[in-house]
Amino acid sequence: MARPKITIYTDGAARGNPGPGGYGIVMLSGEHRKELSQGYKHTTNNRMELLAVIVALETLKIDSSDVTIYTDSRYVADSVTKGWVFNWVKKRFKGKKNPDLWLRFLDIYKKHIVRFIWVKGHSNNPLNERCDELAVDASFEQNLPEDTGYKPE
Repeated sequence: MARPKITIYTDGAARGNPGPGGYGIVMLSGEHRKELSQGYKHTTNNRMELLAVIVALETLKIDSSDVTIYTDSRYVADSVTKGWVFNWVKKRFKGKKNPDLWLRFLDIYKKHIVRFIWVKGHSNNPLNERCDELAVDASFEQNLPEDTGYKPE
């Protein structure tokens, strides 16, 4: 059986950074399209960017999927493609932010074949723009849950 090929666009937003925030995801596989979003009461942009990738990967039903993730987050893309996060693990994330999410990411990341492509945000990429719209809209929803992993400095 061939590996499923999945294309994922993600974005995160926080108003105030920290402040209310959200993530947006567009997932594509063949003729299938799925959009996901969630807002949080108090979070950061980087947490939402990373959480979008995590939730997208956790949504996949078949392990070893061939996944291409388009993100406008250098924080996420560079941390993985340049191998920084793997060194952070060795140093137990000393001095690094968001270890709870990075550990969650690494747990799901290893179950798939993942490639990251950085895209410039707000540059008329329709799927990136849609993710941004989903993320911002989610941040304005009523009764937002807490981002329990967020720790103010």
